Amino acid sequence: FLVILIIAVTTLWLFLKRHYSQWKRLGFESAEAVIPFGTLSKVYRKELPFGLLMADVYEKFQSKVVGIYLFFRPALLIRDAELGRQILTSDFNSFHDRGIYVDEKNDPMSANIFALEGQSWRSLRTKLTPSFSSGKLKAMFETVDDVAEKLRTYLNDQLEDGKTHILDVKSILTTFAIDIIGSVIFGLEVDSFSQPDNEFRVQSDLLFNNENNSFMNRFRNLTNFICPPIAKLLTRLGTIEPVIYRLRDIVKDTIEFREENNVIRKDLLQLLIQLRNTGKISDDNDNLWKKVESAATNLKSMSIDMIASNAFLFYIAGSETTASSTSFTIYELAMNPEILKKVQNEVDECLRKHNLKPESRLTYEAIQDMKYLDLCVKETTRKYPDLPFLNRKCTQDFKIPGSNLTIKKDTGIIISLLGLHRDAKYFPNPMEYRPERFAEESKDYDPTAYMPFGEGPRHCIAQRMEVMNSKVALAKILANFNIEPMPRKEAEFKFNTAPVLVPVNGLNVGLSKRW
Repeated sequence: FLVILIIAVTTLWLFLKRHYSQWKRLGFESAEAVIPFGTLSKVYRKELPFGLLMADVYEKFQSKVVGIYLFFRPALLIRDAELGRQILTSDFNSFHDRGIYVDEKNDPMSANIFALEGQSWRSLRTKLTPSFSSGKLKAMFETVDDVAEKLRTYLNDQLEDGKTHILDVKSILTTFAIDIIGSVIFGLEVDSFSQPDNEFRVQSDLLFNNENNSFMNRFRNLTNFICPPIAKLLTRLGTIEPVIYRLRDIVKDTIEFREENNVIRKDLLQLLIQLRNTGKISDDNDNLWKKVESAATNLKSMSIDMIASNAFLFYIAGSETTASSTSFTIYELAMNPEILKKVQNEVDECLRKHNLKPESRLTYEAIQDMKYLDLCVKETTRKYPDLPFLNRKCTQDFKIPGSNLTIKKDTGIIISLLGLHRDAKYFPNPMEYRPERFAEESKDYDPTAYMPFGEGPRHCIAQRMEVMNSKVALAKILANFNIEPMPRKEAEFKFNTAPVLVPVNGLNVGLSKRW
């Protein structure tokens, strides 16, 4: 028995050694692998979140492509902007899926536009794209501004004494972003500033707070990305996140109430209801928001679960990205007084041009006129990309241009946006916050490397909505409050299981009333 055990252990060890050396044997430069964690030993030890680890690997190598191991799963890290963009665009047919967990039959809440593959994804993308046209965003603008007004009122109350207060803008803007999603995506009248214990916010906190997640939930979230077959098995065994299905029930109740009472509201949920009942979303016109077309249950083109799964996706993606881009912009403006003065002057001038006062409701046209504010948001999403990496799966063998190397079918692909966006080869002085680099007259960067919302057919479908939400919040703050200058200190990020950059101890900035 002892001999058999020794032989079995030795055989397993030799197999693992061979497995974790396959990239070198195939001719790829490879990051160090630790059995059984592969390249992710620092993630396992909670030393670095995944996005920062990929940026760390990016910085240590020079090759266009580096072999990595996501625990047991071999994958490739793309370090070349041109190749990365090619994978996302011109060679999309070889990389059209993300390779993450989705189980339409047994876990319908996983079947969203981010995770779906092949024809299922193409069909849904075609149906949802009209939801984010400029006309639809303009129509939904009033709903967004309602939430921004609550943000202004909250800050006004916090700063009522006229003194400067140090506030965690990340926390405040997370509340703003969650209320935006609750209002525009889920169709709810929520005000987490005055009622922080409302059910939608409570469910949000349960979902995003790592301390509330059990080991099994964290493991399940990891397998969604690292090993989808295990995630499917866990689903069959009943490990489903209850918060997700509670949010599904909220969507279901809202849809049923609107259809039964002929209620129309200018938000994304209304568009999804129209898609469910008619099979398409109408062109941009006022009549879209004046009638409800319904259909018999057996003729509905989308299930409640399909609507809820995509609403949940927009919630996960939109709340953190809006909060992040807005709060990091404020943080950088506090450390760059000249830029702050320039963008604040632009906001003041645009308000005067559109006959608006600082405390007035904003208009879609005024926000569109704030061009320098646009540059600031671009620079923020460059230095602090909402998602620090992109992922794809090779769907057919692909020969890397200019080399003898081939990416085999089913290989996972990681593109480190944080690595690319902070690479001096593409962005001179990358740690310097300089919105002017994106100005048309200068363009002091390589556009090939700038991909904050992804590129190609699977780019972020709601990117214009995120930018609009961020600009509205920034305009409200810049028009009504002073951002106090502070010494430069680069933000530090803490370990987090979510695929986003989470600053240590928030982002603390001094604010005071302007008027």
